[in-house]
Amino acid sequence: MKQEALYYVLYEQQKEFQENREYVERELTKKAISFIRLKLPIVVTGIRRAGKSTLLKIIKNELQLKEKDYLYINFNDERLIDFSVEDFQKILDFANEQGFKENCYLFIDEIQEVNKWEKWVDRIKEKHPILITGSNSKLLSKEISTILTGRSINTNLYPFSFREFLDAKKIDIANFRLDIKLQAILRKEFSLFLDSGGIPKVIVDDDKRLLHEIYENIIYRDIIKRFNKNLEKPIKEASAYLLSNISKELGTRSMSNIIGIKNLATLKSILDAFEKAFLFFFVNKFDYSVRKQIQNPRKVYCIDNGFGTNIGFRFSEDKGRFLENLVFIELKRNDKEVYYYSDKGECDFVIKEGIKIKEAIQVCYELNDENREREINGLIGALDKFNLNEGLILTFNQDDELKVDGKKIKVLPVWKWILA
Repeated sequence: MKQEALYYVLYEQQKEFQENREYVERELTKKAISFIRLKLPIVVTGIRRAGKSTLLKIIKNELQLKEKDYLYINFNDERLIDFSVEDFQKILDFANEQGFKENCYLFIDEIQEVNKWEKWVDRIKEKHPILITGSNSKLLSKEISTILTGRSINTNLYPFSFREFLDAKKIDIANFRLDIKLQAILRKEFSLFLDSGGIPKVIVDDDKRLLHEIYENIIYRDIIKRFNKNLEKPIKEASAYLLSNISKELGTRSMSNIIGIKNLATLKSILDAFEKAFLFFFVNKFDYSVRKQIQNPRKVYCIDNGFGTNIGFRFSEDKGRFLENLVFIELKRNDKEVYYYSDKGECDFVIKEGIKIKEAIQVCYELNDENREREINGLIGALDKFNLNEGLILTFNQDDELKVDGKKIKVLPVWKWILA
């Protein structure tokens, strides 16, 4: 690529990145900044439109960096289509010639667009703090972080949490524990959040129609592009099937029969691509035997409730499944190692820390006469199995404390659990 053309693009990109706008504060910001002292590239991964590029701007503002303290490069710019590995040095030449700080920050968007980028990053990482985002059909989120394993710090950005959702709506929650009127507002907003999900642009623009466009982009650009064109229809059917079965157990063989992908290896590759794109997650049943974990059905969850409630098939009784999905995403956001447990009854989530299960969580929309025995027995079964004295039942809006078989069970609304 000609030096003059590259310099012009870099100059224009700096102006765009310097724009001062009001952004919704992200919970990941402080965590990402804390990694900088480790002097390794920080790779921020996540689903399309989760706000990765915006996060870079928020970090830049939080660090109070001046104009020449950082250099921003967006490789998704069509003007960089001729960029090649030989041009990486020109980026540093530009910074030097334009008077940028010698060890300036490098904020790099969509880095996977250029071949052998990891060699360049590895070479300059000692001199520059580097923050990287990226994911598309060329290289999905998990694949980007894998390339730099051991030479980078990897962290995931999810769609808005409920706290960020409230921040986007400028609702101050500082005194919510004492303010009854505010709690009523929070219950109403949580009901909206449960349905709409947290894709930033959907929330900020208040337009759920964008969910279809974003979902189609992920399916076509991140998934279908990676497979034979003949698989377009089965892949779309697979995604529709998963969306309509959020929080349910998934048997690969039965799914194969339903959607018509007879080759199990192909189906597993498609499911793997869904997971690498951060669209769906598959949770194992906990067992001390890894072989048995692999053999048992997995439960499927979606990155954002908005996709399931607005694109998938749904029924009124699905509220509990979407509440469970929301709890799962919150656990993932907090880097929990999550399984489900099933024996005589089922416990929705058991949380593993090190080699032990430390928490057991049951989720239901409402604890009532019809499901009370089933939900409590499922949780007690997990508490007994893993020698835990206390469990948690998360509901839409119930707050209670129970004693069952010598075990303490807290019952909390999901919104309170998240905000706490």
